[in-house]
Amino acid sequence: MLQQQTLAQAVTFEGPGLHYGKSCHLTLAPAPQGYGKQFCRLDQSEQGFIPALAEYGHQTLLSTELRSGSQSVRTVEHLLAALYAFGVDNCRIELDGPEVPILDGSSKPYAEALLKTGLVTQDQLRKTIKIKTPLTVSEEDRFVAVFPDNVFRITYGIDFPVPEIGVQWFSLIVTPETFTEEISPARTFTLLEQIEVLREKGLIQGGSLDCALVCSKAGWVNTPLWPDEPVRHKILDLLGDLSLIGFPVVGHFVAYKAGHDLHRRMAQKLRE
Repeated sequence: MLQQQTLAQAVTFEGPGLHYGKSCHLTLAPAPQGYGKQFCRLDQSEQGFIPALAEYGHQTLLSTELRSGSQSVRTVEHLLAALYAFGVDNCRIELDGPEVPILDGSSKPYAEALLKTGLVTQDQLRKTIKIKTPLTVSEEDRFVAVFPDNVFRITYGIDFPVPEIGVQWFSLIVTPETFTEEISPARTFTLLEQIEVLREKGLIQGGSLDCALVCSKAGWVNTPLWPDEPVRHKILDLLGDLSLIGFPVVGHFVAYKAGHDLHRRMAQKLRE
């Protein structure tokens, strides 16, 4: 697709956020060409816009947060992953709370809504980044790298200290179809022994078995869709964070044990 795209019509979601646990109404609305993807907090007395770009990213635990002035919005990655995979260039994202609803912990509800709503082509041409030189961001044995390729491809590896997860790798060429079928249903996950620690830190206040996979040393508390659902979800997270580049990318991203911090650093480097 050479031209920009936006939604054919508005679509609305409702539910609590994963970390704050506060209920939120979220609306994805069509936007004019050249608009990009911008969040608008309707519950703030001074409404402003928060562009979904890497320079507005802020370091948080277990999620991606965007800030602009006094405005902020958290846990944007699952929504942005769907918009990015479907090639949505322009979208106004309105919400009346501090955090995007977690829904079922995946991007599937957003993907289904985009398939049902449909997209419209706009007149303005889309800018695309084509990787010509390898680039890496790393910290100890964790890294995100990108290499030249003729498609948008992601390869991801994880290593967790529980037998049911262990070492997992997954690789695919990202298209709306592969995202919908192989990545969007993958839910966020955590280790059972980490739950109380995270809640004491004020995190995952809206978490439950309805929106997250939980794994203990003895095995899964609830059943994954695939044995490698955790690494598929990491690809989902990476897609959401790469959307902060602001443009589609032609290249092969390879990540290992990375998280939102390294994802965002890669997005920032590519914007630079």
